[in-house]
Amino acid sequence: MSLTAGIVGLPNVGKSTLFNAITQAGALSANYPFATIDPNVGIVEVPDHRLQTLTEMVNPKKTVPTSFEFTDIAGIVEGASKGEGLGNQFLSHIRQVDAICHVVRCFEDENITHVSGHVDPISDIETINLELILADLETIMKRYDKVAKLAKQKVKDAQYEFEILEKLKDAFENEKPARAIEFTKEQEKYVKQLHLLTIKPILYVANVGEDELLDVEDNENVQKVKEYAANEGAEVIVVCAKVESEIAELEGEEKEEFLQELGIEESGLDQLIKASYNMLGLATYFTAGEQEVKAWTFRKGMTAPQAAGIIHSDFERGFIRAETVSYNDLVEAGSMAKAKDAGNVRLEGKEYIVQDGDVIHFRFNV
Repeated sequence: MSLTAGIVGLPNVGKSTLFNAITQAGALSANYPFATIDPNVGIVEVPDHRLQTLTEMVNPKKTVPTSFEFTDIAGIVEGASKGEGLGNQFLSHIRQVDAICHVVRCFEDENITHVSGHVDPISDIETINLELILADLETIMKRYDKVAKLAKQKVKDAQYEFEILEKLKDAFENEKPARAIEFTKEQEKYVKQLHLLTIKPILYVANVGEDELLDVEDNENVQKVKEYAANEGAEVIVVCAKVESEIAELEGEEKEEFLQELGIEESGLDQLIKASYNMLGLATYFTAGEQEVKAWTFRKGMTAPQAAGIIHSDFERGFIRAETVSYNDLVEAGSMAKAKDAGNVRLEGKEYIVQDGDVIHFRFNV
């Protein structure tokens, strides 16, 4: 699944430090936890303890995790929607991503100058959000007047389109993003064609200082971001980008020991990967055999043939059935053979909706 989340933020908020932790200096390798595929795209493994459990159970020749992409979006300043700074580059990059991870500065550091002279996370959020809203307003206004005239002439399709554009225009003029508007399913199809920036799902990444990582509840700036996000129905991930860059250099036991020393169970980067994955409506199914145990990313709601097509188009074209067992049932049984004996392995057809954690063997004939 080629989906990517774009990392945005004002200057000096820790965006680049976080992205560098993701890409880990960019050494591309065949079996990567971190790598880059071009100057501003980083690939990361999606952390999933289930993959290790399946590996221990099946003992395959290799284990292959699923991955996720982050895109480092060009820096933004006020006036970006009018092309100020790297505004045009920022807007073109953000149009290409599927979701937004907005890094917000929540730490004080007199050695790192804030673009506005003082730390104010809500002002930072609103600066970027407003630029995206203004860009979207410009997008719809290119059609608005023409459609309005046709609507007055009682042209049916134009009346339908004008109703949607009017709703969007009203929201944008009141500094509300498109994702805050309720649309019918039919209207959603039309809005999707507009390629609006503010329709993309968003989560906020509150970047705190090293000494604040364990006391985020006492960080007033973090609480402000959480309150703002709650009003949008958005999620907040708290990280210390500086610490994440140190964690990213470690592997295995070293990483676990470092996390224990910090007193945290899971790195902020792992939380960010999982949250971004979920934000895009993605889930994971597994294939497990002697040759390999592999995790596959799919969109929630996919049928078995569609999920099979992720492996190869022939799997979808010649789909016969999917031998399926849930991860929990398989682990409880202890092996695939025992899961079959317990009646937990099902034969699913073309209408089956694949579930997160399904372990599947596809049968097909081309």
